[in-house]
Amino acid sequence: MIEFPAPEKNKRPIFALVDCNQFYVSCERVFQPYLEGKAVGVLSNNDGCLVALSPELKKLGITRGTPAFKIKPLLKKHEIYLFSSNYTLYGDMSSRVMRALSSFAPDIEIYSIDEAFLSFKGMEDIDLIEYAQLIRQTVAKWTGIPVSIGIGPTKTLAKIANKVAKTYKGYNGVFNITDHPKTEKILSSIDLEDIWGIGRKYAKKMKKIGLANAGDLLNLENEWVKNNFTVVGLRTVLELKGYPCIELEQVSGNKKQIVSSRSFGKLITKIEDLEQALSFFCTTATERLRSQKSVAKQLMVYVCTNPYRNDPQYVNYISGALPDYSAYTSDFISLGSKMLRKIFKPGFLYKKCGIMLSDIILEKDIQPNLFSLPYTSQNKKSVMQCIDGINRRYGTNKVFFASNGIVKNWRMKRDILSPQFTTCWAELPLIKD
Repeated sequence: MIEFPAPEKNKRPIFALVDCNQFYVSCERVFQPYLEGKAVGVLSNNDGCLVALSPELKKLGITRGTPAFKIKPLLKKHEIYLFSSNYTLYGDMSSRVMRALSSFAPDIEIYSIDEAFLSFKGMEDIDLIEYAQLIRQTVAKWTGIPVSIGIGPTKTLAKIANKVAKTYKGYNGVFNITDHPKTEKILSSIDLEDIWGIGRKYAKKMKKIGLANAGDLLNLENEWVKNNFTVVGLRTVLELKGYPCIELEQVSGNKKQIVSSRSFGKLITKIEDLEQALSFFCTTATERLRSQKSVAKQLMVYVCTNPYRNDPQYVNYISGALPDYSAYTSDFISLGSKMLRKIFKPGFLYKKCGIMLSDIILEKDIQPNLFSLPYTSQNKKSVMQCIDGINRRYGTNKVFFASNGIVKNWRMKRDILSPQFTTCWAELPLIKD
């Protein structure tokens, strides 16, 4: 069995996982306080099914993934409020929460739109639970978003501590599993599927050999775990034992592929509508590309019908490449349109299309050639910087390529969308006497 020396106190890492409670629902409630205590749900793209639920909605026996049409007959009876996904609002509120958290720790890793890891290394001499309560109070005061905080010597244990903090109200939203006398008992209450890093495949394999919960993994020999569940499995087991194996990722790496796609609000038959959607997706993808100071050369375009209908089915994709690396939106729109016309077939009801950028490198790594100027030396870059600057200052898509269209027949269905309270002047909340 491989043995590891225990880290010295005050030198070992301490992690805190801050997780926003029912984040999408909480964002809706911040600017619509009448929703407090009410059953609230947020729907997926095209208002298809529930992706976020308030505790009050869960108490009615409704679960995540329930189709919207099954809930509509219950709306009046149980006073249920449903909303389309307001990604602009959620993204802005997430940024506000993360800025608040960054003032409490020198190092922070934004793990998802509603989760972040903080480093409490060297802070063991202070009362971490009291400090975490201060964080909760500050985030709630500055943003209105309630959070739960789990503290542990590893990121995996911090995740479990967060689950405990959310599950048991007696902890008032904060739980510290570090050196807790009942750590093994707590881990024995955590199902394998609920352990960070263990998916369904691993959980199924572990259950076949008699393992049932996180506590069972503590008694496994490290060498046996490595041989049977690879290095990834060993890393998870070591984290459960209190040995940190997953570092805090303070700077996320640049994406090697960028995908932009969306299901349509209604079925599309005309290539003009598909071209319009593709142009919009190229715009979105190249904005992400420029935000990480990168350029791309390869483009993939795909289209598909709805596999859940009894209509004739068609799925196809095509790949192509620009002559030179670029982040100029028009280059990709032009290439994508030509590629789309090669795979488009009339007579089908198209449900979705999308694009993927690949062969991505940093702008500074472009190799010049004798026959053309690199993207960074052309007016193209200046044009895109100007457009991006205007859109950042005055709002998304204030300036856009005409090929994106004005009337979007393919637009995602969002019939019950709440206002963009924080990012649109026309939709700012109003204060009345």
